[in-house]
Parts: sequence; structure tokens; C-alpha cells
Amino acid sequence: MRKLVRGEGPRSLTRYKHGVDKWSLDSPTREERGQIWEYLQAVHDTRCAYCEADISNGNAHLEHFRQRDRFPPGTFAWSNLFGSCNREASCGKFKDSCGAYDHAVLIKPDDEDPDDYFVFVSDGTISVRADIDNASRHRAKETLRIFNLNAENGALRQIRREAVRPHLDTAQALMEILLENPEIEGLQAFIDEEIQKTACLPFATAIRHSLSARP
Repeated sequence: MRKLVRGEGPRSLTRYKHGVDKWSLDSPTREERGQIWEYLQAVHDTRCAYCEADISNGNAHLEHFRQRDRFPPGTFAWSNLFGSCNREASCGKFKDSCGAYDHAVLIKPDDEDPDDYFVFVSDGTISVRADIDNASRHRAKETLRIFNLNAENGALRQIRREAVRPHLDTAQALMEILLENPEIEGLQAFIDEEIQKTACLPFATAIRHSLSARP
């Protein structure tokens, strides 16, 4: 999960009214859904808004951050829409099947910066930051639980670990060279360049945090 910037949404959404229109296969229309996806791509590219997995292959759905049945006024609200992967065991689909919860505890990535709450570790896990207050810690834990982003035996841990591994291997190889030849400079510059190059990749936050934690 990473900080997202949301601009204005498609005008087609404004023609739908809460209490009058219902979200269905034909509403919004296929063309309008295509427009929504185009606008969402500007928000979070072709990555799941929650886990950052690649969703460019169509393995995704339009996600209501606040569920339609629990918050009908948000059904056609642009600010309530994200693109989520179709993974049943995490993200939007898991959220919608995990039972009742207080939506206010969730960290909404276009309103807040997840970096203020989470540390992604190179082994694929996500830790709650140690330097936040108890209320923020509770919100962080609930966000991980409700989206199931850090399940102990979940697939996401392994996927994130494998996404990070080749970049850490490269950084480690450079570190070994520098230890043998301390007069050589450039490790931090290399890491900064690697972070910049990987910024648009799936699981880029896990890669960035893991590289930043290197000695």
C-alpha cells in the first residue's frame, strides 16, 4: 500500500444519483466503466490500490472502499472507487467478506500516507511502525487485518519477498565489493537509482523500504 493522489473523476459518474440509480451490470455502462478505469490508472497505475500487485492483465475489479450496502451514498462517488486485484484472500474482496468493522479505522491511501503507519520488510512481511501512537497503531493493525495484507501463511508475503529479492541481491553484491574496496564510493547513489527505477513496478513499496533499510 502506498500514497496515492486522486484528481478529478470522470464526469459520467455525476449523472448517477444515490437513491435513484443502482450499481449493476449496465450501470455504469461498459463505456463508462472503461472511463473509470482510465481515471483510476492515473491514481494508482496498473497496480492494485491495496497490495500493489499488477492488475494490467484484467484480473481486477472496481472496488468500493466503503461497501455499497453499508454506505449507499458512496455507490457512485469517485472518491470511494479504487481498482483492486481479484485475489479472494486479500484486498477488496477479502474486505467485503470479513464481517463488520468500523470503516473509519481503515487507512485510505489517497487521504493518508501508508508510510506513516507501515514498514515493509525484505522477508515479505509488513510491520507496524514502532514510533506511532496507540490509536494509529490500532488503525494500522486493523487495516492489515481487514485487507489481509500480512497473513502469516498468505501468498502475498511470498510474492512480495520474491519481488524484493533480486534487487536486494544486487545491492548485497555491491556491498560486498565495497567492503573489499572501501575506497570505492557510490552505494547510496546506486540504491537511490534502484529505488527510482523500481518506482513503477508491482510491490514497489516493499522494494523501496527493503532497499532503504540496507546498511
